[in-house]
Amino acid sequence: MIQLGKTIVSTDLIEKEFVCNLGACKGECCIAGEAGAPLSKEETEILEAIYPKVAPHLREEGKAAIEAQGTWIESAAGDLETPLVNGAECAYVTFKEGGIASCGIEDAYNAGDVDFKKPISCHLYPVRVTDYSEFAAVNYHRWPICDTACTLGEQLKVPVYQFVKEALVRKFGQDWFDGLDAIARKNQP
Repeated sequence: MIQLGKTIVSTDLIEKEFVCNLGACKGECCIAGEAGAPLSKEETEILEAIYPKVAPHLREEGKAAIEAQGTWIESAAGDLETPLVNGAECAYVTFKEGGIASCGIEDAYNAGDVDFKKPISCHLYPVRVTDYSEFAAVNYHRWPICDTACTLGEQLKVPVYQFVKEALVRKFGQDWFDGLDAIARKNQP
């Protein structure tokens, strides 16, 4: 573990390699699982505000789920999440050529309709951040559906933290990322 400011960072972010391989997994992380994408309170407010501009980018099933459940839900455990379609995929999921899952929020962002790219938990994946009162734990989440991403990352020699650089900078800032990068470079074999 590495302490960096008010974060405790798993060395897996530096030691493990990862590059999404959408051609192989088809974006399964947006479909599999038992819950929607984790959201912050601020993100729930953003989703409520931008939904009218995101809705045209969504599938009918997603819009129906959002209209029935809301732009976000609170789980039984009190966690804030994106709603699901019939307990399966995220309501914001869209599908591209070849059945590849995409994000309707990101589609709206890429079209210039909104200035919010997507929830930070999605942008950071496979990195998960858990906030505690005194610090945030920054960990690599290994999921078997991402095995092809691990293989591709190894082939391309891209550490996890480099793969999610934009999201880490968005979450923690450029100085924080530069600090992590300096530690990683110092510890290279």
